[in-house]
Amino acid sequence: MENDDIVYVGNKPVMNYVLAVVTQFNNGADSVIIKSRGRAISRAVDVAEVARNRFLKDIEVKDIVISTEKIASERGEINVSSMEIFLGK
Repeated sequence: MENDDIVYVGNKPVMNYVLAVVTQFNNGADSVIIKSRGRAISRAVDVAEVARNRFLKDIEVKDIVISTEKIASERGEINVSSMEIFLGK
């Protein structure tokens, strides 16, 4: 799988990311990974659900991977939750 098939979810509106996911599948991708960290995790879930239920009826959630990443900040090293949602046909 190429890195083009990864959508990183941040602070933009949900529909921006849904459009990115739909575009990936329309361009011939067999699977797309939605990645997010911290507070963006709930937005990533929304992206996956809107993409599946409203735009891509033949897509399903293949896997969900949760983990914790250590990130360096001003206050030292902090733990941030992260999640990857694997969508596929």
